[in-house]
Amino acid sequence: MAAVDRALLLLTAFQPQDRSLSLSELSQRTQIVNSTALRLLASLRHFGLVQRLDDGRYALGAEVVRLHAAYTAAFSQEDLVMPVLRKLVEQTRESASFHVIHGDNSRLCLYRVDSQQAVRDHANVGDLLPLDRGVGGRLLMAFDGAKGALYAQIRRDMVFSRVGDRTPELAGIAAPVFGAGGKLEGCISLSMPSSRFSQQHIEPVQAAARQVSVALGDTARWE
Repeated sequence: MAAVDRALLLLTAFQPQDRSLSLSELSQRTQIVNSTALRLLASLRHFGLVQRLDDGRYALGAEVVRLHAAYTAAFSQEDLVMPVLRKLVEQTRESASFHVIHGDNSRLCLYRVDSQQAVRDHANVGDLLPLDRGVGGRLLMAFDGAKGALYAQIRRDMVFSRVGDRTPELAGIAAPVFGAGGKLEGCISLSMPSSRFSQQHIEPVQAAARQVSVALGDTARWE
């Protein structure tokens, strides 16, 4: 089992920006001594997970591409996002949504779990909302490169909360969701009547966004 762990550790040493790595780079990143790394790399090469290039450096092999294709065919973003939204609603008793940028000026509600409280905001999957109003829209604009002090602050905080940004009666909290390579995938937002806004809900929203991001392949940003 220890050998399997070390072999997988060598695979995870490759980052999206790495076309190839030398033996010494792999050893340094994993803290596996060169002699052990060489033996493990030989096994990984045998199964096509790693290839040795003409210059002696190592790159991921064709088997990784096949596994990625198999994963993509079975992958459903909904299966990852919806359980996280349900858990967030259980924790906070408020409504949770997952929004993505749609066109130049809108955001699309892709997934939604409603609060069971009698007084709540009303939104549905498929609704289009403005991109320049509401915490989810402003957060998506920030991580899509919007200029200005507000959007720079959102990028630093990795979360945005506000009362009455879209309508005076509503408040919200939003955090970004990223995928492999740091690509912006969308945002998770929590919405509630302004009278029920609580700073205590910020951490659960960030935790939910972190969980989905890691599941989608963004492992570096949340360390």
